[in-house]
Amino acid sequence: MATKAPWTVERIPDLLGKTILVTGGNSGIGYEAARQFARKGAHVVLACRDGRKGHAARDAIRSEHPQSSVEAMKLDLASLASVRAFAKAYRTRHQTLDVLCNNAGLMALPYRQTADGFEMQFGTNHLGHFALTGLLLDLLLRTSGARVVTVSSGAHRMGRIRFEDLQWERGYWKWAAYGRSKLANLVFAYELQRRLKRAQAAVISVACHPGYAATNLQFAGPRMTRSSLMEWLFQLSNQLLAQNAEMGALPTLYAATAPGVRGGDYIGPDGLGEMRGYPTKVQSSPRSHDRKVAEQLWEISEKLTGVRYVW
Repeated sequence: MATKAPWTVERIPDLLGKTILVTGGNSGIGYEAARQFARKGAHVVLACRDGRKGHAARDAIRSEHPQSSVEAMKLDLASLASVRAFAKAYRTRHQTLDVLCNNAGLMALPYRQTADGFEMQFGTNHLGHFALTGLLLDLLLRTSGARVVTVSSGAHRMGRIRFEDLQWERGYWKWAAYGRSKLANLVFAYELQRRLKRAQAAVISVACHPGYAATNLQFAGPRMTRSSLMEWLFQLSNQLLAQNAEMGALPTLYAATAPGVRGGDYIGPDGLGEMRGYPTKVQSSPRSHDRKVAEQLWEISEKLTGVRYVW
């Protein structure tokens, strides 16, 4: 019996005329996804915290694909003022948005707060993207066949959303905080799809995760704490266990472009433990499908960000 061929970048459809926004598009899986979007003809917007790195990534993609259309814009998801400024600036340049890739993220940092006083990982990974999506929602709604792709992680399985202490004021563990933020990403993606469906919108919300990909994400925490041991361990782990960033970007690319994707799908690698491999539909934890938690998280996210979704 013939086996089904794996999905690769060669199966990305023509994207000419589409506009795709990638948060954190200057490095890692965001950059690799942006490269492929640009290669297939999309106009790609790299939304990056560091303007210099964003422009360097833009120039690198343009150099590799001289006919590509890429721009870099400044966005700091750890600042609601920056999110609002970005959304306003985006509107002055663009009237539509075909794909919003909520990709940027932080992992296992020592305790920090965002500009608005939120725990950094929850505030950046979830609240920043919640606000951004809401502020750009009307552009998505007016774009035929638009998608919101939210990047989660297998670490969502260790996450717990404890509403009595969302900001970790009663004790902090960096990996649990990361798991919570990634669980929140999934809960948001599923609840967004339910609300889009109720509104009979032609937009779909899809979630994905990259498996274990070798990127710079692993090194931010060790460098903040100046832990050369942890940095060395991550380097070794990346060399021995991880797949490369190009493979890690495949679930994002599939979620954003594959014609068979449906709202509410969760895409990840097809290998053992979903650690590596080619993209396929996978299952998330039972907690990620808790509708009561989803409704409560949505309400408190609107309250914390001041962003209300208008359908």
